[in-house]
Amino acid sequence: MRSSRARAAPGGHGGTFAAGRRPAAVVAVLLACAACSGSPSSSPSRTSARSTTSASTQPGSTATTASNAASTDWPQYHHDAARTGAVDTGPAPASLRRQWTSAMLDGDVYAEPLLAANEVIVATENDSVYAFDVATGTQRWRTHLGEPMAGSALPCGNIDPSGITSTPLVDVARAVVDVVAFVQPGHHELVSLDLATGAVRHRRTIDPSGADPLAEQQRAALATTGGRVLVAFGGLYGDCGNYHGYVVAAHDDRDDTPSVWQSPVRGEAIWATAGPVVRPDGSVLIATGNATATADLSDPSGDAVLRLSATDLHTLDSFAPTNEVALSRTDRDLGSTSPALLDGGLVFQIGKDGVGYLVQGDHLGGLGGQIDSVSVCSNGAYGGTAYAASTVLVPCRDGLVAVRVANNHLSVAWRSAPFVAGPPVVGRGAVWTIDLTAGVLHGLDATTGTEAFSGSIGAVAHFATPTIAGDRLLVVGDRRLLAYGS
Repeated sequence: MRSSRARAAPGGHGGTFAAGRRPAAVVAVLLACAACSGSPSSSPSRTSARSTTSASTQPGSTATTASNAASTDWPQYHHDAARTGAVDTGPAPASLRRQWTSAMLDGDVYAEPLLAANEVIVATENDSVYAFDVATGTQRWRTHLGEPMAGSALPCGNIDPSGITSTPLVDVARAVVDVVAFVQPGHHELVSLDLATGAVRHRRTIDPSGADPLAEQQRAALATTGGRVLVAFGGLYGDCGNYHGYVVAAHDDRDDTPSVWQSPVRGEAIWATAGPVVRPDGSVLIATGNATATADLSDPSGDAVLRLSATDLHTLDSFAPTNEVALSRTDRDLGSTSPALLDGGLVFQIGKDGVGYLVQGDHLGGLGGQIDSVSVCSNGAYGGTAYAASTVLVPCRDGLVAVRVANNHLSVAWRSAPFVAGPPVVGRGAVWTIDLTAGVLHGLDATTGTEAFSGSIGAVAHFATPTIAGDRLLVVGDRRLLAYGS
């Protein structure tokens, strides 16, 4: 069954929107910035199933040959461990066009497409992982990891079926794709695939000891520190069951005992799509949603930014706004986005309340310890930010907002026209984001926020975000991978 196309009101830690994919006339927009330098498999077997299908090409265009394809790896959510979502490459704005359209995927896609070794990696809610040739859109392999969980088998939630929701992680040096699949009869598995062939190298159960897998959603993108994969958990849409926020650090090639961070009370989910953020020293930044316990809402890990050690994930430091109790009681999660690493060791955080906070990364400051704050969004921010040229690009439900960071001070540089903005990426002077309600791809000038180019991509899932693949832009619409280029 496909996810409902209706969009619900904000709320919950498994996702603030319903899982809807909405049909839309989709517009792609781009400006140059002068100032900026297949059908579902029915086999439940744990043995990988592989198939190869040629891609279709957009009518009136020709797929680009491999010889002139520019490829720059984009191996994890928003490109790097800091989740900057920013590169120097990107398609030329003046001649942007659809280059190719892949064959139909076997499920909805919530994960960001990744790029490594000229292969585009896409994961679906049907527990399938695909690899496509970045130059032509030809399918190289598909691996089906098991049967996903039906929505009716879960205590609440809005993704049906629920399979691979988080963005995978590519270890380019080892040629490995790591992915977390939710599989029947109801558990999460960390699976490592061969990048070249899709063959399963290793798989292990990754649910924390004592957790109820049916009440946990693994939406946060995978990350890595100290040679281990970081897997974060939060609750389902609706906040049902005895769920906690968890971060698990585990090797992807053996079944050793993982390190685990667990929220001290029920709730405190890590559910933002950008997932854990890794600082240069290997320590890990996470942001939590509200605690659902009523005994102690002043707990320092509820509605907070936490810094965890790379070795055993114990809490090193924290930041929380002075109104954290009110945020918890009114479901205004600070952790609706992930922390953003900025220049000079600074960190930016914004949540459903729409207030952006600037804190010091190696000393988060505790309760009310921000360096500065500014009102950014009228209706909150969701997913993940991008950062380039001392500017944080914030996806708000009332448009994309550019926040300038200068001299330990935050100020709004520009605001786009109103739309429900998805997590942005930045390349070649353009900021790319998707209107999650209308299914519109926007390209905005990074200096002014002005937009200019349009092109349809079809229905999208929350919280969809583009990928910059060398001289191409990749997006998923109508269950197909789309490539735009010059």
